[in-house]
Amino acid sequence: MGGVSARERRESVIRAAIAEFAIAGYRGTTTAAIAERVGVTQPYLFRLFPDKKAIFVAALVRSAEDTRLAFERAADGVEGGERARQAMADAYSQLISTYPETLLMQMQGYVTVAQGDDLIGEVVRAGWMSIWEAVHLSLGADAEKTASFFACGMLGNTLTAIGLPVSAGR
Repeated sequence: MGGVSARERRESVIRAAIAEFAIAGYRGTTTAAIAERVGVTQPYLFRLFPDKKAIFVAALVRSAEDTRLAFERAADGVEGGERARQAMADAYSQLISTYPETLLMQMQGYVTVAQGDDLIGEVVRAGWMSIWEAVHLSLGADAEKTASFFACGMLGNTLTAIGLPVSAGR
């Protein structure tokens, strides 16, 4: 990766980490696998990140950020709560069908929290709240509509994760 800046390399590591952690989780993913996927040595990886947990945190933050941005971009300039809801639902469906590792990474974060990791819990909760807030504001700050949106989204997440089409929930 000659001529690539440290910032670009860091971004490549985060994307590779999302792909690796999405498949094998925090405990099952090695830094060697991440380094190999991005084409760097492990020592270089640790020049960019202090440890494996820092890489996992960066991957979780990016995954939540990608989701939040998909919702915000979809709803930007859309008038009416129902149109915004549909635009965000369509954008999310596109995101997880194109980049399923985004959803799977978030799920791996939930698993890690359930296993008692307090730092990861803070990161996952902050990411989830940023997503909630983006959707909530786009739906006119209506708590019931926001909760309904996420309930339908959770069904879609579950169906996607187990390999069924989202239409199977209808």
